Amino acid sequence: MRNNDSRTGGATVNDLSSLELQNNPNTVLFVDDDQRILSAIKRIFDHKAITLLTTDNPHEALNIIERQEIAVLVSDNRMPGMTGIELLVRIRELSPDTVKILMTAYADLETVINAINAGEVFKFITKPWENGLLINAVEEGVRRYSIIQSLKKGDEGHLLSLAQAIELKDPYTRGHCNRVADYALMMAEALDLQQDTRDDIKYGSWLHDCGKIGVPEHILNKPGSLDPAEMDIVKKHPAWGAEMVRFAHLSDTIVNIIYYHHERFDGTGYPTMKKGKDIPLEARIVTIADIFDALTSHRSYRKAFRLHEALGIIKSMRGAELDPELLDIFFSLMGSQGF
Repeated sequence: MRNNDSRTGGATVNDLSSLELQNNPNTVLFVDDDQRILSAIKRIFDHKAITLLTTDNPHEALNIIERQEIAVLVSDNRMPGMTGIELLVRIRELSPDTVKILMTAYADLETVINAINAGEVFKFITKPWENGLLINAVEEGVRRYSIIQSLKKGDEGHLLSLAQAIELKDPYTRGHCNRVADYALMMAEALDLQQDTRDDIKYGSWLHDCGKIGVPEHILNKPGSLDPAEMDIVKKHPAWGAEMVRFAHLSDTIVNIIYYHHERFDGTGYPTMKKGKDIPLEARIVTIADIFDALTSHRSYRKAFRLHEALGIIKSMRGAELDPELLDIFFSLMGSQGF
């Protein structure tokens, strides 16, 4: 029987007005018309570092989200009075940054397509669910929300702090984002690019790997070669990062740097296999800086190359992986800097 209650921290609140709502960036709201499901959810997340709200009424969910900062909303689809997809559409209007997860026993293709087109769904969870997968999806959603909020602040301090926090997932890349920015800005200055473009190159360099927040650490830190399945996961990080930055309404230049920094001049890169000057200039600049710093840094799977070795490798990429004109500028700058 429906009782239209909301639950937080194990307590049942029958009157929404009596709930002291506070802006907690780790708040997750579950919506399901089956109280047994909500009870199970509360047990699963009892000791997790989130604030959990539940309701069996989608209309009440809308009331909550109007008054409360919700990082992640997980909704059933087939509910009386309002489907989950309809709820997600309404929430997209009320709180566009809220990460939306659809949990349903009827994940047919039409449902999936409608949810993606209408509600910008982050994940689908099928019933019966696996606890570990559900927990991972929610925690990843909370991290995503946190990143978007940091990105939206838009100031240098927040952007750099975010980039450095992401680097902590891979101890071998500490300082990488700053060094990539330094090399990229040297080229931007040599090209006499406008100051706002230089700023975007700096921020894009800092954030170029922000999509790695979605890559498991055991893959990032694997000492040997990645298998094809692991590589497929890694190859998703440019799109994941670009999507987060786009949600945060940062500039198209920053989005392009993040999305295209693994493209190659000869069209063999990813995720789109763009080639030549179809790849945005700013991304081609950051690609050179990224590869050079990667070669001269220790990684989990190899030691850093010596400077002359790294310069030899990157020279061999001229016209293949890297823009030959930009690479000539890079080598000229390296010489002028005494490398």
